[in-house]
Amino acid sequence: MSTSSHSSTGNQREAGIRPVVGWEEDCGAAGVGHDLTGADLDAAVIEADHSRVLHSWSAQAHLPSSSIAGGSGASLWDYAGNTWIDFSSQLINVNIGYQHPRVVAAIRRQAEVMTMVAPSTSNKQRAEAAGKILEHAPAGFEKVFFTNAGADANENAMRMARLVTGRDKIISRYRSYHGNTGASIVATGDWRRIPNEYARGHVHVFGPYLYRSEFWATTAEQECARALEHLEHTILAEGPETIAGILLESVPGTAGIMVPPPGYLAGVRRIADRYGIVMICDEVMAGFGRTGAWFAFQRQDVVPDLITFAKGVNSGYVPAGGVVISSEIAHFFDERVFPGGLTYSGHPLAMAAIVAAITAMEDEGIVEHADQIGETVLGPGLRALGDNPLVGEVRGQGVFWAVELVADKATRERLEGSRLAAVSRRCHQRGLILPVHDNRIHVVPPCVITAEQATRGIEILADALAEEARH
Repeated sequence: MSTSSHSSTGNQREAGIRPVVGWEEDCGAAGVGHDLTGADLDAAVIEADHSRVLHSWSAQAHLPSSSIAGGSGASLWDYAGNTWIDFSSQLINVNIGYQHPRVVAAIRRQAEVMTMVAPSTSNKQRAEAAGKILEHAPAGFEKVFFTNAGADANENAMRMARLVTGRDKIISRYRSYHGNTGASIVATGDWRRIPNEYARGHVHVFGPYLYRSEFWATTAEQECARALEHLEHTILAEGPETIAGILLESVPGTAGIMVPPPGYLAGVRRIADRYGIVMICDEVMAGFGRTGAWFAFQRQDVVPDLITFAKGVNSGYVPAGGVVISSEIAHFFDERVFPGGLTYSGHPLAMAAIVAAITAMEDEGIVEHADQIGETVLGPGLRALGDNPLVGEVRGQGVFWAVELVADKATRERLEGSRLAAVSRRCHQRGLILPVHDNRIHVVPPCVITAEQATRGIEILADALAEEARH
């Protein structure tokens, strides 16, 4: 793979971009820390941000005190000069790494030509972006509907399923996250659904999770068969004629990076076909290299009816998402109006970023690199942590891994949050950023992370876990 980490200045030179000097003065009274540097500027940024911004999924009096000034590849730094290896990819979306020069240059070139085009107007960048996405979709997919993010991608996929089938209900899984809009948050299975549960027509089932099986399974084969039986029984109990779609993350991400057992997705496909149900694979987090494949479902040789995407399609350089639509569903709307749309659907800056990002991933072998790093560095290195008494299970593929922590390996009692926070804090102090969810550490670096960075990050994590185990 030809991608390597560059300094921020080097990235700007390669992209032909001159740093803008003095732009802060244009902000007037809203500017932050004009005359400050280093740690003082970090402190000013944190104070201004906390006082002016309502942060998502957070109690505002208990926000983390950290700032990011810049990044390159799989590295981040603050104004004081502290640097970190990034095992988070922000919100598991910066697949191509920070400040990739080709993507930055493409956005700048497009900004100099046209910064906004209405979705109803034909646009070269939008057509090219759709073409690049379709090149990596299975045969039989014909069109792309563009959105602004993953939540509205799932929202519109569910809308399509309901319109095509004339049915109402969507089945999704309890251990899942599909976004924070009306139907997407109700399709979500975790705690975030409960205070937002206003939409109708949603049914939840349990998916396979052998480590904490809901089905008393002791093997992956049992877990797969029983999860599929549970899904079909739920469909029959609800009435197959009422089920429009099955929405599932190909690999549940925020819920625990639970790679499905062999045969599970194929089994869902068979059940969907049996009852005329639309199968929707949510690839918002797992897609575009995260699992070492362009789409995670491709690793199980399955073809859904609709594919939702966002995050890694352009690594969040400009917000974008969408639905990849099979020919049959696309043609349903030839003579019928599709009753959905967004002002910024197919925004030209986002489309330019998509074309550049996918092209760079192709040319530089970034997806293949993610697969190789997972096979040779992340997988073996993380599994070696299993000797630590706090590590219950390690699972994942590509650059998409979870380390589940327990207080007791025999009972699998979850490690309490304060101890996870202590592990995360030690890692941060030693130069590693990694996300923590429930009783799990997620290891989800950019796809371009080097073997050296991945190895060093695992060493930091191993030391932090060993120290916590001694307490």
